[in-house]
Amino acid sequence: MSSAATASIVVNKKARHDYFIEDRFEAGIALEGWEVKSLRAGRVQLVDSYVIIKNNEAFLIGALITPLPTVSTHYEPDPRRTRKLLLHREELNKLIGAVERKGYTLLALSMYWKRGKCKVELGLAKGKQAHDKRDTERERDWQRERSRLLKKR
Repeated sequence: MSSAATASIVVNKKARHDYFIEDRFEAGIALEGWEVKSLRAGRVQLVDSYVIIKNNEAFLIGALITPLPTVSTHYEPDPRRTRKLLLHREELNKLIGAVERKGYTLLALSMYWKRGKCKVELGLAKGKQAHDKRDTERERDWQRERSRLLKKR
């Protein structure tokens, strides 16, 4: 598991489409046993997830971790439960300042394995307007067309 491609669990592509990502942070996540097994099987979605800060702690809300069918029969798993994120105090203080004073949004950009632990990449983001999304789309199309033209030569 040394390469970055195999260490990745899931990427939130919609976040990059809907937001300008200003800064990135790495956070640990508090998981239950069945959630770790589901992550190893790749049964996770971050599309509608976001991060809130409450009582000087960060929590991931809306991430869907689908339980495997082999989860215990006497335990009812909650696939969308709120999960605590593990950050250093100075990182948390920086995020609190940005979210509360400057109007940023905290999003989960991706999940990946690092030294056997599950990590979440958080993005400090500003929302895009509709015209910003069109500009991004136009720029991406131009880059694609330019590479095609350069290949033909």
